Amino acid sequence: MIRRIATAAVYVADQAAALRFWTDQAGFEEKRRLPMGAAGDWLEVGPAGAESALVLYPRALMDDWAERKPSLVFTCDDVQAAYEAMSARGVHFRQPPREMPWGPFAIFEDPEGNWYGLRQA
Repeated sequence: MIRRIATAAVYVADQAAALRFWTDQAGFEEKRRLPMGAAGDWLEVGPAGAESALVLYPRALMDDWAERKPSLVFTCDDVQAAYEAMSARGVHFRQPPREMPWGPFAIFEDPEGNWYGLRQA
């Protein structure tokens, strides 16, 4: 029986730049790194203590990477506090926190142009 989602892939042009964004700006940590050859590593990042992770997967290994857009929403205790902390570290928000029918919601963008949601737990 399936117990949890292990990873979700985000296709990146530059793994080092993506790693800096997710660790230095989004506040994640590097969880796992396995060499896959000259094109890059299997590189997982995620929030401290989380069971799931993002794989920062090299675009060079995926011919159809442009068709594989992420649609990810992260849960946090306080959307406003997360927005303020991430903004202070240079994360660009497409939508600041806004009250939605399901609660506070914000949208941020990574350097590759992918959008991510933040919702309150």
